[in-house]
Amino acid sequence: MTTPTSDIDENAPPIENRAELIEWIAQGEKPKSDWRIGTEHEKFGFLKEGLRPVPYEGAASISALLTGLRDRYGWQGLYEGETLIGLKRDGASVSLEPGGQFELSGAPLEHIHQTCNEVGRHLSEVRAIADPLGIGFLGLGFSPIWSLEETPMMPKGRYGIMKNYMPKVGRLGHQMMFRSCTVQVNLDFDSEADMVKKMRVSLALQPLATALFANSPFAEGRTNGFLSYRAHVWSDTDPDRTGMLPFMFEDGAGYEAYVDYVLDVPMYFVRRGKAYLDCAGHSFRDFMAGKLAVLPGEKPRMADWEDHLSTLFPEVRLKRFLEMRGSDSGPWDSLCAMPAFWVGLLYDRDALNAAWDLVKDWSEAEREAMYRTAPARGLKAFAPGGRVLQDIAKDILQIAASGLKRRARLNASGDDESGFLHDLHEIAESGLNPANRLLNAYHGDWDQDLTKVFQTKAY
Repeated sequence: MTTPTSDIDENAPPIENRAELIEWIAQGEKPKSDWRIGTEHEKFGFLKEGLRPVPYEGAASISALLTGLRDRYGWQGLYEGETLIGLKRDGASVSLEPGGQFELSGAPLEHIHQTCNEVGRHLSEVRAIADPLGIGFLGLGFSPIWSLEETPMMPKGRYGIMKNYMPKVGRLGHQMMFRSCTVQVNLDFDSEADMVKKMRVSLALQPLATALFANSPFAEGRTNGFLSYRAHVWSDTDPDRTGMLPFMFEDGAGYEAYVDYVLDVPMYFVRRGKAYLDCAGHSFRDFMAGKLAVLPGEKPRMADWEDHLSTLFPEVRLKRFLEMRGSDSGPWDSLCAMPAFWVGLLYDRDALNAAWDLVKDWSEAEREAMYRTAPARGLKAFAPGGRVLQDIAKDILQIAASGLKRRARLNASGDDESGFLHDLHEIAESGLNPANRLLNAYHGDWDQDLTKVFQTKAY
């Protein structure tokens, strides 16, 4: 979740009308030569002794990790008051999710080879600080053994407001906040029409990404009945700000339609000075009209709009770029494969057209059925035309691989980016995603001893 890097400038001009919000998004348009790849991934820290979650304070803690990274590797600290809550360096940032999930938001990069190098460097730095503290890290989509009650809450102002609001709008919001981890990629567009086409293709295919990267079959020390419990949790978190955005498939959909959606999504907070003001339940449209009870008569600044945009969680989120949000966090290879999957589909025109041809006739009901069934059934989930997602995966991965080959972004050995899809091809052929393999190990060699996941799947 985005960590603000500066305070709200209360001297900035207020937003006067909806057109300014539409223009703000439109300013994200970039020529293809300037398109970049921003990969974000979260991971669970754990204390190696006792396999407990990592607290914020103490000798072996989140604050010690942040301090160590800051002091040894040249990161700049981000603070709320005197509390260190994140880091930034060279266009990248490290931030904390509510339960201490440790997130790298990568810098905007040109190709997946750079993404993999960035991930490798980050994990190397984190291990160098974490190992002497007795801290390890685990790449799963949901915390496997800890209860909600024993999971700590990080000292960020927005999280208390969100924690109070979540039970009012869904059953599983606290599970999402404190116990889930994802990997995301942020991608560019060159026009409104390009944004719409990419949004539609990526929304339609998020259930496929969920199935391919499903990696959360455990909770509280046992199986949970899902392959991606993280994805299931999102389906009962907050219907106002999650889901498949069917309005983006309607005629005339574009920046205006998305802005109208955002205006009516209830807010969580407004930042003023160092404080987070609770305005949960009020819409940004109310704020535009000067009707927030916590700031009577005041209208928002553009930084307030950016804050609000960061609190929406649909399967694909639009800011000045598009965020793919449907995948569980996973091992190192998946942190490279996930952005490669989407770059291959969306950054090559022929691949985008081919993907659109495959999904364009799917109905809203069919897209929703895939969204609802993929968390439990994975690649065996429903797909249109009497198929299952495994069938779609084979077709889509061929399209993505062709797109990456045509991009021809080579590393020093002369390899293009399509090699990052190797494991996904194998998953599609076998029908066994990471969660299926975890369950096989759990019921096999692990003899249902879930502590083995910390021994075999830690970074």
